[in-house]
Amino acid sequence: MAQEQDFKTSISLSKYDTYFDTIQSRKMLPQSLQETLTDAFAKIPVSSFPAVPSGKVIEILADTTVGEAVKILSESNILAAPVKEPDTVTSSDWRGKYLGIIDYSAIILWVLESAELAAAALSAGTATVAGVGAGTVGALGALALGVTGPAAIAGLTAAAAGAALAGGIAAENMMAKDAPQAADNLGEDFYKVILEEEPFKSTTVRSILKSYRWSPFVPVGRDSAMLTVLLLLSKYRLRNVPVIESDTPEMVNFITQSAVVQGLERCKGRDWFDCIAEKCISDLGLPFMSTSEVISIQSNELILEAFKQMRDNQIGGLPVVEGPKKRIVGNLSIRDIRHLLLRPEIFTNFRKLTVMDFMNEVVSSSLETGNFGQPITCKLDSTMQAVIHSLASQSIHRIHVVDGQDEVVGVITLRDVISCFVTEPPYHFDDYYGFAVKEMMSQ
Repeated sequence: MAQEQDFKTSISLSKYDTYFDTIQSRKMLPQSLQETLTDAFAKIPVSSFPAVPSGKVIEILADTTVGEAVKILSESNILAAPVKEPDTVTSSDWRGKYLGIIDYSAIILWVLESAELAAAALSAGTATVAGVGAGTVGALGALALGVTGPAAIAGLTAAAAGAALAGGIAAENMMAKDAPQAADNLGEDFYKVILEEEPFKSTTVRSILKSYRWSPFVPVGRDSAMLTVLLLLSKYRLRNVPVIESDTPEMVNFITQSAVVQGLERCKGRDWFDCIAEKCISDLGLPFMSTSEVISIQSNELILEAFKQMRDNQIGGLPVVEGPKKRIVGNLSIRDIRHLLLRPEIFTNFRKLTVMDFMNEVVSSSLETGNFGQPITCKLDSTMQAVIHSLASQSIHRIHVVDGQDEVVGVITLRDVISCFVTEPPYHFDDYYGFAVKEMMSQ
């Protein structure tokens, strides 16, 4: 078993090494300066990093329903929150107290699969009548898309298949024929099933956290080095890092990529920062992600397709483009799925809603003020300081690089900015990470 775990860990680490090596090979920074920065961050303790704005980390109890969790994230204007096991006041181990981190990524997975499941349920009556159980989600999701066969049918519970047959619909063609039609005409019925019928309305954060684990809980201590946090947020591709007291499982801070970049902006005026920030991004090797690597969505494609693209590629946003040359006309973020959940009455036929229709609906319904959906861009001759300012001041997670015709030629994410300032010293994984990353690798 130990050998199997070691093999799994080595494969996982190799994946991160490949990603980070690619970034480092494209980065144009003098070696001496890179070493100076890395050494400086290795001496800064995590305890010196500013606390979350409210002074208290927002936590979500594991038994909170998904709908309520979305409200908490939205009202708090955050993308993720640690999930806490109820009644663990006396727990002395963070593993027993915190189950993971819930974010919009996991919620998107749940919504997309539930949409197909709801279509299947509606074609048989209701979710309750169909006898839908949590274990049938994958099979019904596939069947709702028209995938049939022994393997798919076997995923249905006997109760679900029995109820479907009792309703006069043959199990072998129920999903393939009727579910897509039901899905195309779901409208408000989708929300009735998801929000009012079982098992959807009682679906808890605990249940989707187990099924759609994307953002692992990887804590560091207050006495850890900021270099460790920066590497977790860059090389190891985490979106946030919980900070716990070294002798208790209490969480005292929650460091996000966005918070780090905002912190970097406040370093303006310091020599080590200015010598990088005043350079053009192209002189630093940015954007690391080139034109061919940018994943985009056409404005006339379906909004659900956009969220599927985010799900499939594990990314937090997409540029909305038009035409074969990908002229940017908008921006879509992973957190925008909250509009499909919090205000369902404005989307009476959401499965036929295009990306542009979605953005227009949100704006016209006054759900967002300011420049919702508007693309935030920069040029290849923009300075790093300008890019960091845009990311920090507008609380966005990516900025798209465009040419003179507003065609997308690259993208710069928060992770890219952080990666510019750090590299991993030899043996840092073993010497500094301790249990944290290895715990993540074993999940």
